[in-house]
Amino acid sequence: MFGIGTTELMVILILALIILGPKKLPELAKSLGRSMSELRRVTDELRETVEEEMEPLREELERIKDPTRQASIDEEPKRPQPEKKDQEGGD
Repeated sequence: MFGIGTTELMVILILALIILGPKKLPELAKSLGRSMSELRRVTDELRETVEEEMEPLREELERIKDPTRQASIDEEPKRPQPEKKDQEGGD
């Protein structure tokens, strides 16, 4: 969790208890929990919206890619044809 170990978390909680006191700490924890919940909800909605908006673009990209891939597989590379010179009769 945020790269914080158990010992560090305990020190932070003890300092918060000393600084804020036993009456304010539960209120702060409740407020922090609500804020984290709201942040999670908003980020989930944003992710969902971005995915919905990107889906038509992904489909279009796949539609463009697939025929190109198939065409490049089906076609043989074109080799230049040697030029044919007209044979002109001499004098």
